Amino acid sequence: MAKVQKDNSKQFALAAAKIAADCHSENTIVLDLKGKSPATDYFIITTGTSNRQMRTVADEISELARVMEMTRFGRAGYEQGRWILLDFIDVVVHIFDAEYRDYYDLELLWGDAKKLKFQTTDFS
Repeated sequence: MAKVQKDNSKQFALAAAKIAADCHSENTIVLDLKGKSPATDYFIITTGTSNRQMRTVADEISELARVMEMTRFGRAGYEQGRWILLDFIDVVVHIFDAEYRDYYDLELLWGDAKKLKFQTTDFS
Protein backbone atom coordinates (compact mmCIF):
# COMPACT_ATOMS: atom_id res chain seq x y z
CA MET A 1 0.00 0.00 0.00
CA ALA A 2 1.23 3.48 -0.79
CA LYS A 3 2.90 5.56 1.91
CA VAL A 4 0.28 8.30 1.39
CA GLN A 5 -2.52 5.90 2.36
CA LYS A 6 -0.60 4.76 5.47
CA ASP A 7 -0.02 8.39 6.51
CA ASN A 8 -3.71 9.09 5.93
CA SER A 9 -4.60 6.11 8.13
CA LYS A 10 -2.53 7.47 11.01
CA GLN A 11 -4.04 10.95 10.62
CA PHE A 12 -7.50 9.41 10.50
CA ALA A 13 -6.83 7.33 13.64
CA LEU A 14 -5.64 10.39 15.58
CA ALA A 15 -8.54 12.53 14.36
CA ALA A 16 -11.07 9.80 15.20
CA ALA A 17 -9.63 9.49 18.72
CA LYS A 18 -9.97 13.26 19.12
CA ILE A 19 -13.63 13.03 18.12
CA ALA A 20 -14.24 10.27 20.68
CA ALA A 21 -12.53 12.25 23.45
CA ASP A 22 -14.24 15.51 22.49
CA CYS A 23 -17.62 13.71 22.53
CA HIS A 24 -16.99 12.85 26.20
CA SER A 25 -15.89 9.25 25.76
CA GLU A 26 -13.56 8.09 28.50
CA ASN A 27 -10.03 6.63 28.44
CA THR A 28 -9.59 6.99 24.69
CA ILE A 29 -6.37 5.48 23.38
CA VAL A 30 -4.78 4.87 19.98
CA LEU A 31 -2.63 1.75 19.65
CA ASP A 32 -0.07 1.50 16.86
CA LEU A 33 -0.25 -2.14 15.77
CA LYS A 34 1.99 -1.90 12.70
CA GLY A 35 4.19 -5.00 12.65
CA LYS A 36 2.17 -6.58 15.48
CA SER A 37 -1.18 -7.29 13.84
CA PRO A 38 -1.60 -8.86 10.41
CA ALA A 39 -5.10 -7.37 10.19
CA THR A 40 -4.80 -3.63 10.95
CA ASP A 41 -2.37 -0.83 11.72
CA TYR A 42 -4.26 1.12 14.40
CA PHE A 43 -6.81 0.41 17.10
CA ILE A 44 -8.81 3.15 18.72
CA ILE A 45 -10.30 2.03 22.02
CA THR A 46 -12.69 4.21 23.97
CA THR A 47 -15.43 3.90 26.57
CA GLY A 48 -18.80 5.49 25.95
CA THR A 49 -21.07 6.88 28.63
CA SER A 50 -24.40 5.68 27.16
CA ASN A 51 -25.78 3.83 24.12
CA ARG A 52 -26.83 7.11 22.56
CA GLN A 53 -23.45 8.75 23.13
CA MET A 54 -21.66 5.70 21.72
CA ARG A 55 -23.76 5.82 18.54
CA THR A 56 -23.06 9.55 18.23
CA VAL A 57 -19.32 8.89 18.42
CA ALA A 58 -19.66 6.14 15.79
CA ASP A 59 -21.65 8.47 13.53
CA GLU A 60 -19.15 11.33 13.93
CA ILE A 61 -16.19 9.05 13.17
CA SER A 62 -18.03 7.62 10.14
CA GLU A 63 -18.61 11.18 8.87
CA LEU A 64 -14.92 11.98 9.36
CA ALA A 65 -14.09 8.87 7.33
CA ARG A 66 -16.33 10.06 4.52
CA VAL A 67 -14.62 13.48 4.49
CA MET A 68 -11.15 11.89 4.59
CA GLU A 69 -12.14 9.33 1.94
CA MET A 70 -11.58 6.37 4.24
CA THR A 71 -13.90 3.51 3.30
CA ARG A 72 -15.74 1.79 6.12
CA PHE A 73 -15.78 -1.94 5.40
CA GLY A 74 -17.84 -2.98 8.39
CA ARG A 75 -19.84 -1.89 11.38
CA ALA A 76 -21.06 -4.13 14.19
CA GLY A 77 -22.88 -3.65 17.48
CA TYR A 78 -24.42 -0.30 16.56
CA GLU A 79 -27.98 -1.22 17.56
CA GLN A 80 -27.00 -2.88 20.86
CA GLY A 81 -24.65 -0.08 21.90
CA ARG A 82 -22.44 -2.23 24.16
CA TRP A 83 -19.46 -2.60 21.79
CA ILE A 84 -19.55 -0.77 18.51
CA LEU A 85 -16.86 -1.78 16.05
CA LEU A 86 -16.04 0.31 12.98
CA ASP A 87 -13.67 -1.35 10.52
CA PHE A 88 -11.72 0.86 8.14
CA ILE A 89 -9.17 -1.95 7.44
CA ASP A 90 -6.04 0.02 8.47
CA VAL A 91 -7.92 1.55 11.41
CA VAL A 92 -10.35 -0.33 13.66
CA VAL A 93 -12.44 1.65 16.15
CA HIS A 94 -13.75 -0.02 19.32
CA ILE A 95 -16.38 1.95 21.25
CA PHE A 96 -17.17 -0.01 24.41
CA ASP A 97 -19.43 0.42 27.36
CA ALA A 98 -17.48 0.10 30.63
CA GLU A 99 -18.49 -3.53 31.30
CA TYR A 100 -17.49 -4.81 27.85
CA ARG A 101 -14.24 -2.87 27.84
CA ASP A 102 -13.23 -4.43 31.16
CA TYR A 103 -14.27 -7.90 29.99
CA TYR A 104 -12.44 -7.88 26.64
CA ASP A 105 -9.44 -5.86 27.89
CA LEU A 106 -7.91 -5.21 24.48
CA GLU A 107 -5.19 -3.07 26.07
CA LEU A 108 -3.85 -6.17 27.84
CA LEU A 109 -4.09 -8.25 24.66
CA TRP A 110 -2.06 -5.62 22.77
CA GLY A 111 0.02 -4.55 25.77
CA ASP A 112 3.24 -4.31 23.76
CA ALA A 113 1.75 -1.85 21.26
CA LYS A 114 2.85 1.77 21.27
CA LYS A 115 0.21 4.29 22.41
CA LEU A 116 -0.01 7.35 20.20
CA LYS A 117 -0.72 10.81 21.59
CA PHE A 118 -3.50 12.92 20.09
CA GLN A 119 -4.84 16.39 20.73
CA THR A 120 -8.15 16.99 22.47
CA THR A 121 -10.19 20.14 22.70
CA ASP A 122 -10.03 21.77 26.11
CA PHE A 123 -13.57 22.78 27.05
CA SER A 124 -12.63 24.26 30.43
